[in-house]
Amino acid sequence: MKLPPADSALGRLMATLPRCGRVDWIGLRPARDVPMVAVEAVVAEPGGGLVGDRYKGGSGKRDVTLIQAEHLPVIAALSGHARVLPGLLRRNLVVSGLPLIALKGRRFRVGEALLEGTDPCDPCSRMEQALGPGGYNAMRGMGGLCARILEGGTIRLGDAVTALAIDTSTEPGTA
Repeated sequence: MKLPPADSALGRLMATLPRCGRVDWIGLRPARDVPMVAVEAVVAEPGGGLVGDRYKGGSGKRDVTLIQAEHLPVIAALSGHARVLPGLLRRNLVVSGLPLIALKGRRFRVGEALLEGTDPCDPCSRMEQALGPGGYNAMRGMGGLCARILEGGTIRLGDAVTALAIDTSTEPGTA
């Protein structure tokens, strides 16, 4: 993703986050078409994904999927539910306290692991089954973020999610 130059007004705005986030929920997809399994900790492996997740060893751009906790009540309201449980949305990490979209194209730490935000995690057609008719549209724009694992380590409930400073030593717009 091409970022604006770090020393530009837009670059400074995009690099500034109000605070660190926090891991509120961790889930693994052990196999296709089975419920997510909530865990208290997981090991992230570079190029391998999360140990115990069915997507372990995939393309790398989607080693970990994250969704913003603050979006869960909105998705519930838009899909006609009083509440939506995290496992229903099939993301690995539920994170609160910071705007995940601000991590797209950036490196960030989650517990011991170093991740890089790659792409928005758009909803899939399975959300119609999970949330009912209109579930796909209820999640649009709030599906979260995909990330690649650059350095492995353990991720635990309650761990901080911290954006790293944008490297200004690289060519402008290539961070």
